[in-house]
Amino acid sequence: VKGGPRYGIDFRGGTLVYVKFKENPPLDVVRTALKQRGLGESTIQRFGAESDREVIISLDQSFTASGSELDQGQSKIADTLNLSFRPADAADKLDLNNLGVARLEAALASIPELAQAMQKPGQLPAMASPAALANALIDYRNSHGGLFRNFDELKTLGISDEVLSRLRSKFYLGEFAVIKTEIVGPKVGKALQLQAISATLYALGGMLAYIGWRFKGAVYGTAAMLATLHDVVITVGLFSFLDKEISLTVIAALLTLVGYSTNDTIVVFDRIRENLKLLRREPLTSVVNKSINQTLSRTILTSGLTFVTVVSLYLFGGEVIKGFAFAMVFGIIIGSYSSIAIASTLVVMWYDYKGKKKSLAK
Repeated sequence: VKGGPRYGIDFRGGTLVYVKFKENPPLDVVRTALKQRGLGESTIQRFGAESDREVIISLDQSFTASGSELDQGQSKIADTLNLSFRPADAADKLDLNNLGVARLEAALASIPELAQAMQKPGQLPAMASPAALANALIDYRNSHGGLFRNFDELKTLGISDEVLSRLRSKFYLGEFAVIKTEIVGPKVGKALQLQAISATLYALGGMLAYIGWRFKGAVYGTAAMLATLHDVVITVGLFSFLDKEISLTVIAALLTLVGYSTNDTIVVFDRIRENLKLLRREPLTSVVNKSINQTLSRTILTSGLTFVTVVSLYLFGGEVIKGFAFAMVFGIIIGSYSSIAIASTLVVMWYDYKGKKKSLAK
């Protein structure tokens, strides 16, 4: 109904720009600025703790169709945000918060008065050249949250008042800084989609073959595979329903879930196989129910402990692994349910169908 899950930048291709603001970012202003530049389809979301004041802007592949254009994603976002956040008195100045080492060094070298001021007493000898000063400024910026808040904090680097005055005349400190950019080409994104689907299907197929061989019959392997496929589909459905992105870390969680759910199913199947030898006169349904009850405490203990662990990861693990933890939180619940109520039921349904077929044949 929704049109499928919302794929992350890893799969759909495009540019992912991480932007840090001095103050709490006004998302409505950012969204309006992007629409004015024809980037209205871009996704904007907060990243990390609210005190970090960071947002992620996803520039879709429709705006970055070729490899050369992908490299322009960061500058597109920076130029767009400058429309709304650039101070009125900074028309002819450069933003010190959004310059790389090369551009900053070139800008410093183009100021004759600055070169003279850097040779005067009061300026540290280690920063008496444009290259040394540019590297010192960038290193300081990167180690202090990714942006400068005011010019006075530069005095801690040993910069003289005259050099600082020259910097004020040439540069300004913007309200934001682009701290990181991730780029994925559309062809790479499509290939990753196919590889993720293939990895999941290969895992299911491999377990089908192994369980079928181990339990001397395809019915157990098929039941385990269908139950695990159910877990994956339901988990992906939850991501789609809650409009959460599916990234490579989520695929890693799904593959982890495949192994975890199958392991739980095999424990139940193994007890069923043992009880079939011990309780030969009892009907299959009764044997399966007893087997589930006998393994239920083990399922609750192991799944419960894992559940507490992944909930802790989700709450305290940070933004980067939140997708992984979210998939595992719901996947463990669904996987435990499917091992009991789906995999075992499918085995019973199959043998019931087989028994009725024999009765009709007689």
